[in-house]
Amino acid sequence: MIDIKVPTIGESISEVTLLKWVKKDGDYVDRDEVIAELESEKATFEVNAEKAGSLKTGAKEGDTLKIGDVLASIDETAVKPEAATKPAENSNGQTAAASAPKQEAKAPQAQAPVAQTDVKATPVASAIIADKKVDPSSVTPSGAGGKILKNDVLDLLNNPGKKPGQVAFSREGKREKMSNLRKTVSRRLVEAKNTTAMLTTFNEVDMSKIMAIRSQYKDKFKELHGVNLGFMSFFTKACSFALQEWPAVNAYIDGEEIVYHSYCDISIAVSAPKGLVVPVIRNAESLNMAEIEKKVIELATKAKDSKLTMEEMQGGTFTITNGGVFGSLLSTPIINIPQSAILGMHKIQERPIALNGQVVIRPMMYLALSYDHRIVDGRESVSFLVRVKELLENPELLLFGKDPVKALLEL
Repeated sequence: MIDIKVPTIGESISEVTLLKWVKKDGDYVDRDEVIAELESEKATFEVNAEKAGSLKTGAKEGDTLKIGDVLASIDETAVKPEAATKPAENSNGQTAAASAPKQEAKAPQAQAPVAQTDVKATPVASAIIADKKVDPSSVTPSGAGGKILKNDVLDLLNNPGKKPGQVAFSREGKREKMSNLRKTVSRRLVEAKNTTAMLTTFNEVDMSKIMAIRSQYKDKFKELHGVNLGFMSFFTKACSFALQEWPAVNAYIDGEEIVYHSYCDISIAVSAPKGLVVPVIRNAESLNMAEIEKKVIELATKAKDSKLTMEEMQGGTFTITNGGVFGSLLSTPIINIPQSAILGMHKIQERPIALNGQVVIRPMMYLALSYDHRIVDGRESVSFLVRVKELLENPELLLFGKDPVKALLEL
């Protein structure tokens, strides 16, 4: 019998939560087969069987376990089930695969679904459904045998916002245990508010040129690079140039020292099923647009599938968060400690602006830069955001950070 213990996954992590058993108690597992999923305060990871054998689970889903605790045991002496090693034979000595054609001939008749041509409703209810073009599946029946009554249809029509099956004046509530990830997010947000001198500065960007570029080149871009041309690559490139010009925004405080970085590791906030995660795009200043888009898709997909590793979520120097995808028009993002600043993107909305003495309509986006005033001064924060605005409103500058004519004249 071999014990499977909770592995060490990080210096600062002392406990994990058992999310679910992939294999059940008594199942035969092969070596390196995934048997369970665990969740730490930063990520979700899988546990593999160290040997082949019969699995004996030692904890329940939702249990909190310490590093080194016994998670399960594997009986190496167990014999692998015969059904898993060779096809079963019938009484005539034929395998299941050989006898399958005969069974398939009968299957369509046995499994053919019965077409339902009528709705279980009273005549009056059926007439109202037909007249008002109501979807019968959206009506909650209250009659005997699941029959839809007249009042059921009228109730739906009179309360269009009411969900099917929703009980009127319900006051039910429920309690759920916070996941380790949610606990960590909560702790870090409060820590950021309490330990930094956080301030937010705002600006707005005319997105006309970027939207025109995306509209003109999106099909060719996808054809050549295999990914869509999104907004994140433009913002990441713009921030990379601005961070190198204003290094304090790309630094953090460590004790009584300030740590500066010659590189830009851009963290991107992603809303995952278990909570907010912030994977990192390494050396974003050295990546081209397609490479950034590919990395964004890779990290976002891993986040949604809870497949991010610890390395992919540690070590960012600056964060970008996009509340605009949810419809946010303006917000003040909280710093991702120990970083010194975070940029908040928002919804693109057509608004009237003054341009050359004329009122014109432009697709505008508000930008918000929250920063730690202990390390970033007002001049640096405002100048950084103005530089980002300049680069986004003149995307040609993103090629190498300067106006081509000024670069030619060395101005």
